[in-house]
Amino acid sequence: MSEPGKGSGMGGERGWSLSATPEGEGVRLELGLPDLDGRPVTAILSLDRAEARAFARALLAAAGDATERTFVTPPEA
Repeated sequence: MSEPGKGSGMGGERGWSLSATPEGEGVRLELGLPDLDGRPVTAILSLDRAEARAFARALLAAAGDATERTFVTPPEA
């Protein structure tokens, strides 16, 4: 699985990648960032099943919080 993400920044488009690979009884996640302080960076997480589920739940919660914060709440009448 790989999901490219794009955002605007100096020097053109920046993208990221995320891959998940089965590893033993768990999963190996690789997050690639093309430019972090001028250098590419890859974060590798090797998680067992329980850790992977907890990580997925935390990401989902963070994404939901971030999405909610982007919407302006109308004033109460």
